[in-house]
Amino acid sequence: MLKIREATTEEDSLIAKQFYQMWLDIGVEEGNIHLEWQYVTLQFIKEARQGLSYQAFVAEVDYQVVGSASCQLFAGLYPDVFKDEYRKFGYIWGVYVEQSYRRQGVAKQLTNKAIAYLKAISCTRVVLNASPSGKPVYSSLGFSEGNAMQLDLI
Repeated sequence: MLKIREATTEEDSLIAKQFYQMWLDIGVEEGNIHLEWQYVTLQFIKEARQGLSYQAFVAEVDYQVVGSASCQLFAGLYPDVFKDEYRKFGYIWGVYVEQSYRRQGVAKQLTNKAIAYLKAISCTRVVLNASPSGKPVYSSLGFSEGNAMQLDLI
């Protein structure tokens, strides 16, 4: 039986490991990831918990964690000059489900839990960056294609 619950701080290392595995699964070569990926991720989580209302969720089957998702307030790419009631964005990242549990609605349930949390802390919009395999999940939850544009320089 699948259970979605808030992650504990003791599970931060597991969240970091699944975040790392997510990158490998979508085709990032291991050599392109910093050797200190775990430290970097744990520091990020610590700082996000302190200043950005960070919360993670895990999916459990028979007391074994098979997936996770993280969310927080969006720190922004430029100075935030807007009032919260006008624009307070939440950000979902690191949605990961172990291979044998994919295509069973686990990512969708994790994402819904993160959305509910961000709504509870008065976010006005949820933002995320989807992998190609994640796009159908997020589209089914009502996420729209964004207007983000990019230019590769390498």
